[in-house]
Amino acid sequence: MAGELNEAVVAAQAGDEDAFRFLYRSLQPGLLRYLTALVGADAEDVASETWLQISRDLPSFTGGEFRAWAVTIARNRAMDHLRRQRRRPSLPVPVQALAELAGDADTAERAGETIGTEAALALIATLPPREAEAVLLRAVVGLDAETAGRVLGRRPGAVRTAAHRGLRRLAALMERHDPARSPAAPEAAVTPRPRTGGRQASHVEPADG
Repeated sequence: MAGELNEAVVAAQAGDEDAFRFLYRSLQPGLLRYLTALVGADAEDVASETWLQISRDLPSFTGGEFRAWAVTIARNRAMDHLRRQRRRPSLPVPVQALAELAGDADTAERAGETIGTEAALALIATLPPREAEAVLLRAVVGLDAETAGRVLGRRPGAVRTAAHRGLRRLAALMERHDPARSPAAPEAAVTPRPRTGGRQASHVEPADG
């Protein structure tokens, strides 16, 4: 994949529109999930700003890890956006959807298969900021620890540790909120009755930082 990206970058710098579309298709899904955790519903707008800058600055890209370069641009645009808005996103999280997050999430590679949902992204946003970004870059965007470290300005070992801790917190959050673990769940399913204060969609506010 890295070889294909490098070839596409060179071709796109030479004006090949198909190559640029390949770069977009390859990176946009991960970038959008990353930005959703950072800026919530404004992710599409920030992603558009990101690709405008990528398109403008691509001729001056001199090599290295293209994904890291693109993610750095996306992160800078997201931070600018949050400073302008002076707010953090609040994502609606149906409690039932938390069960989609795998309970055994000890590594970024295994967790990457299950944390693309809105519920999981909202949970990631509640983690301590260092852990949240490490998980996003490792398990959502797919960067290795060294590349993620360059984006964040941290040592690779620190990124690995933060991602590991963050994934373990996510597993604990899933177990805490999984409705299947509620002892009243089977009875409620058989004989539903009107009640107030039922479990509805909650709102999660991510940690500042």
